[in-house]
Amino acid sequence: SRLRAICLLVIAALPTLPCSGAEPVTSNNFTAPTARPFGKLPDGRQARLYTLAVPGGWQATITDYGGIVTSLLVPQADGEPVDVVLGFDSLDGYLAGHPYFGALCGRVGNRIAGGEFTLNGTTLRLAKNNGPNHLHGGLVGFDKQLWKATPRLSDKGPALELELVSPDGDEGYPGKLTTRVTYTLTPDGELWVEMEATTTAPTVVNLVHHSYWNLAGQASGSIVTHTLSAHASRYLPLDGGGIPTGPLADVAGTPFDFRTRPAALGDAIAALTPSPEGAEKGGVDHCLVIDNWQPDRALRPAVTLADPASGRSLEILTDQPGIQVYTGNYLDGSLTGKADAVYRQHAAVCLETQFFPDAFNHPAWHADWPSGRLDPGE
Repeated sequence: SRLRAICLLVIAALPTLPCSGAEPVTSNNFTAPTARPFGKLPDGRQARLYTLAVPGGWQATITDYGGIVTSLLVPQADGEPVDVVLGFDSLDGYLAGHPYFGALCGRVGNRIAGGEFTLNGTTLRLAKNNGPNHLHGGLVGFDKQLWKATPRLSDKGPALELELVSPDGDEGYPGKLTTRVTYTLTPDGELWVEMEATTTAPTVVNLVHHSYWNLAGQASGSIVTHTLSAHASRYLPLDGGGIPTGPLADVAGTPFDFRTRPAALGDAIAALTPSPEGAEKGGVDHCLVIDNWQPDRALRPAVTLADPASGRSLEILTDQPGIQVYTGNYLDGSLTGKADAVYRQHAAVCLETQFFPDAFNHPAWHADWPSGRLDPGE
């Protein structure tokens, strides 16, 4: 068996769009993904941008550079489709540096405390690219790699298969790691993100998809009026560096209680600014523990994000035990994205399904939760 991570993102656009017919859409009605040049890397290699489009007006564009979802268009009953993810119009914006807009993060997404872990008695040291800690795979993580892309059609809709071979010792991680990710778009407004990896030597893996969501539109300015509901009764408290302290905590009576009714993200941000824990910029940057998780690869509902003004909502289902909620606390207006949108603080929210952050360094979790270890043959 392989290490596998599956995430299903379901977007609803209200009012309901008129249906083109009673018959279900089959693969014969889908259009194969198209590709066009997206710019060149400093070494001269060509990056490409792939468009996945389905009946009803849903459209996703994904580049083989970093596996980045550069846009996701949601149809409206009256008007032009709305792009609900932050990003740039060209490769140059991504090459200039960005906070993982839409990217695939690995080998280990999120943070590793002190930039090190011990595996089979050997302490492995990684880049410290987030203060004293390692973040999202290091200096040149999967988000900065050119993946091998194969567009195809599936029974669900157009798909893009991406493959990346990370050599033994890459960014300090042991083992040659082969990672495959498949994005699939369906006419029901679903974006499937399926990830798997195999290794030649014991290593650690925590693959993460990192889109920044604003359901009012990527240029609309803020998500503080968005609401979030979560199937999560516990969360992971953090130290001052954003590293989990260890014990899982009950969300009752905290700003992380999104269970009983949708809660405005602005309320949670205000309650955590200045932050009593975690990042100095305040706001939410915490992992919620998904209720009733089991290692059975079944998709379970994690969160629902909604924009009351537009009526759009996003539901995320996953086979992972945690979901990191990050409210764009470090966006500061220095980046200008698509349609000349200036991305200021809280311009979007990230909802990252994953193993718990720094899981390998918390052996007390390993009896009940995945450690992230991957061995040959798995």
